Amino acid sequence: MQNPVLGKRLRAAPPLWLSSVVSPEVNTREPAEVLPVCAETWKTVTGETDARWIHTTFAWVSEAFAGRHPDFEPLDTRYHDQEHTLQGTLCLARLLLGWFRSGSAPHLDDRAVRLGLVAILFHDTGYLKSRGDTLGTGAKFTPIHVQRSADFADRILSRQGFNTADIREIQSMIRCTGVNANVRALSFDRPVDRRVGCALATADLLGQMAASDYPEKLPLLFDEFAESARHNPDSTSPQPFTDASDLVRKTPAFWNLHVRDRLTHEFEGVYRYLNHPWPDGPNSYLARIEANIARIHASTPVGPG
Repeated sequence: MQNPVLGKRLRAAPPLWLSSVVSPEVNTREPAEVLPVCAETWKTVTGETDARWIHTTFAWVSEAFAGRHPDFEPLDTRYHDQEHTLQGTLCLARLLLGWFRSGSAPHLDDRAVRLGLVAILFHDTGYLKSRGDTLGTGAKFTPIHVQRSADFADRILSRQGFNTADIREIQSMIRCTGVNANVRALSFDRPVDRRVGCALATADLLGQMAASDYPEKLPLLFDEFAESARHNPDSTSPQPFTDASDLVRKTPAFWNLHVRDRLTHEFEGVYRYLNHPWPDGPNSYLARIEANIARIHASTPVGPG
């Protein structure tokens, strides 16, 4: 449950940033608003006019999240919800478009774009519980959700005619989103696909942290961590936070000491493809994250950690 005291201490976001809208013109609660951005990226990068496969892939994931897949319950995690996936998907589509327009090597081709967009849509399907599982929420799968997402992708995509090589590449891209993933150690067939994996992991982080209501949703993330700890008492990753306020208080350090370094080094600095204009223009995602971090600093007491 969201901490009511914390909710009162956090100041409202600037009026332009409507709740749960990462940018004023795209509502990330609505797949129908994110989908056209992905389709436009596809058409611009590839020159193709037919983007029906994007509609189909959105439908696969949306149906599963809504509980309309025969093998899975509806998605019931409150932080890692459908909007979280759409935030990352929107960011990735924009990042890939910036990459293409920059002309940077490696060359972004049709296959890399398609696999990347499929992978980001599937990257958190590992939070889905099997049909009939009524114990807790999908947050209990936090330590293994990345592998479960890769398995879900294999299960769905193999039935939809994807070849083995493409599924393997999608699974490696999904594994890039692991909290401590070593991207260089993951297996990829091509350098461009590895960089798309970096782009996917970058978009996963930037998409959520740039959302206007990110600080307000952090207590929901704590709830997921706490549930995971209860269901996985023998996990090698102990609960790092004492309560929701502790998680919020430590978030600026998480951004400054962990995320920024991974974006630059582990993920090859691909966040710069979001600079507009390329290469030295402002980066709206970083600006929004810094604004969120400033709000958290201003709204939480100073303490150790």
